[in-house]
Amino acid sequence: MTTTYDVCIRGSGMVGSTLALLLARQRLRVALVGTPSSAQDMRAFALNQVSQNVLTDLRCWPSPEFATPVQSMRIWGDQGGVISFDSPQGQALNHIVDVQALEKLLHQAVDFQPSIERHSAPVQALLTVVCEGKNSSTRQELGIDFQSMPYPQHALATRVRLDTPHQQQALQWFAQAPDGLDILALLPLGGAQGQEAAVVWSLPSSRAQTLCAASDAELSLALTKASRNTLGNLQVCSAKSTWPLQTAQATQWSGTFANAHSWVLAGDAAHSVHPLAGMGLNLGLADVAALAHILSQREGKEYWRGVGDKFLLRRYERERKAGLMPTLLACDGIQRMFSHPSTVAQSLRNWGLSSFDQLSHLKQWTVQQAIHPSF
Repeated sequence: MTTTYDVCIRGSGMVGSTLALLLARQRLRVALVGTPSSAQDMRAFALNQVSQNVLTDLRCWPSPEFATPVQSMRIWGDQGGVISFDSPQGQALNHIVDVQALEKLLHQAVDFQPSIERHSAPVQALLTVVCEGKNSSTRQELGIDFQSMPYPQHALATRVRLDTPHQQQALQWFAQAPDGLDILALLPLGGAQGQEAAVVWSLPSSRAQTLCAASDAELSLALTKASRNTLGNLQVCSAKSTWPLQTAQATQWSGTFANAHSWVLAGDAAHSVHPLAGMGLNLGLADVAALAHILSQREGKEYWRGVGDKFLLRRYERERKAGLMPTLLACDGIQRMFSHPSTVAQSLRNWGLSSFDQLSHLKQWTVQQAIHPSF
């Protein structure tokens, strides 16, 4: 059977679409499996400079009203600890990007690219890239072990209207309740002068489901209380959704099918982290940028390798596993540190937050690492 495509990408979300555009630049014939979703998505992502550079290069970076620069960040512990970060002059800590706006730009760019063809089902290709998300059916069919560690939490996402402009602040609160840890993040939306914020609230699972089913007025009151009235009264102004939280990683990221064609995993199909640091999409975009860069080496000194070359794909797997590990460990470590119910642990972590806040040079280094990550 003649192979029509060089690469088949299973999953047409933001990660899969970005990869399709990157590979089309290498004159590869790409099949993109899946159709754009019409479902309303209330999420927003905190994208770092690396992700911004990738999307800007593809001419898919949203306009300012849909990509709000974060100029400051404040984090409160569960017993008086607090830490704040300010962006260097002329830079942003990151950007809070509207999911639907970004998806629209990516889908438009894909439809404009003649070397990318959409399909409703997988097709034959020398290389298949699995970008189907954390519940990937292809990964399951391949029998790849997805080592997961579920948290007793669900995330609740919605949007709120603020009494006053958000002043480009990202705010986060850690709190202990009788049923466990909750972590509330308010992310600025609507541009520099916006009065709207995206909510990502990690809660004990039963409470998350209860609040998702509550009325907008009840949820608004709960959010205002949880945010300690820092931005005044919060008014829910969108739909709500929840999903279970976990940290996970596939044990194998590359291999071959029975027909000897190659496959690799990318994005949430390969890994999952807690949303407390907002790194999920950044890691997925780092995956596909790394894969595209490694495959581009075929245009230079490794011209003799094919697009499904196992050596190149194992290089991608090693590079991304190493790049992922610090973030995975840090997110899991923070979640577990604040989950510990001991009063001694509570005092220590809040003392640590406030003490770190006094170390200006270390904070400056941390800010630079956040703006220009190495993963």
